[in-house]
Amino acid sequence: MIIDAHCHAGPGDGLTGPWDSDLALQRYRRRADAAGIARTALLAAFHSDYAQANAAVAELVAAEPDRYYGYAFVHAARDRGRIAAMVRTAVERYGFIGIKVHRHDAPLSGEICDAARTFGLPVLYDPMGEVHVAELLAEQYPDVNFILPHLGSFADQWSAQLALVDHLARHGNIYTDSSGIRRFDLLCEAVRRAGPHKILFGSDGPWLHPGLELHKIRLLGLGKADEALITGGNFLRLIRRDR
Repeated sequence: MIIDAHCHAGPGDGLTGPWDSDLALQRYRRRADAAGIARTALLAAFHSDYAQANAAVAELVAAEPDRYYGYAFVHAARDRGRIAAMVRTAVERYGFIGIKVHRHDAPLSGEICDAARTFGLPVLYDPMGEVHVAELLAEQYPDVNFILPHLGSFADQWSAQLALVDHLARHGNIYTDSSGIRRFDLLCEAVRRAGPHKILFGSDGPWLHPGLELHKIRLLGLGKADEALITGGNFLRLIRRDR
């Protein structure tokens, strides 16, 4: 079963660009179906109230529970003091499987990591190139799994992506996803040094084409078992083990 571990959906209220505007799934869904993607993990767009945005994502998940998983998006600074409550709602009411955080909002906090530990959830944290945080996460929260997407930098910051490969290889709880990685040789290097068990397939839909992002995994030329880890097995292992 092919699982897209990284797709945005639901309302945004900033209107500065697609990243904080309303995100419909119809076009993404058609493309994912055509590519053979069976399930997708959804996370909200940037929003001024992530409790509201998460509720909207929960409606999408509840409407098709055999198709979608949900992440709880939280703001490390604005939601300070209520993150555990937000995550509890997401887990117990919505059935969400992870926590999403973005450096664009604020740096990842200990409060979020503590909530992940309490509820047994992986954390999907976009560090925007600040991949040195992986060293602290590995040392201080070895029992929490962290996915740093885009090989650490959607902005194609070569030095950050190269540095994250080292963290992937050295730290058992640091993972990445393949979404938006344009330097294909670095993706190959991540697989070679860290192993296929440390990488998740993700598209960063609906902005990026899920079929195109999936084709990058095919181009790695892996055996069936290793490719299956990246395209779904690793995601399922993380959410099952942590839960």
